[in-house]
Amino acid sequence: MTTAFIALGSNLGDSRALLASALESIKQLDDTRLEKISPTYRSAPVGPGGQPDYLNLVAQLETGLSAGALLAALQQIETDHGRERREHWGARTLDLDILLYGNQQIESAELTVPHPHMAERNFVLYPLTDLAPDLLLPCGTPLGSWREACSDAGLEALGDIIEPGR
Repeated sequence: MTTAFIALGSNLGDSRALLASALESIKQLDDTRLEKISPTYRSAPVGPGGQPDYLNLVAQLETGLSAGALLAALQQIETDHGRERREHWGARTLDLDILLYGNQQIESAELTVPHPHMAERNFVLYPLTDLAPDLLLPCGTPLGSWREACSDAGLEALGDIIEPGR
């Protein structure tokens, strides 16, 4: 089994319900256990203007799925929740990103792990640090040092945990 961290975000529709449903779908994945869920954050959108704020959280999984199989499963969950890929970094019902997959560093046409923009995204670093404050990244850097270097501008800790299926 491999520990994986998944970022979840939504800024279209009923974001709380979409995130809860996505977590339930993740719980149902073959050979995968949902271990922990971070508190929820509200963040300013990255990308084209005029978008609503996002709700974000990070989930920790234990999975026997390969990174590629996990990616395919997460993309299917996005599609099942109405995700349409029209505009790069545009508004979306659901966004699921593999942040970390064990200690692996993966660079392929389909997947880059650690997530390539993780170091500058407070809506990823803050909830990830909530789950794993002492985590060492695959490059050997402590996660906490990335969080300390990342501003919390535009980020609001909501403090609640969205439960699967609610």
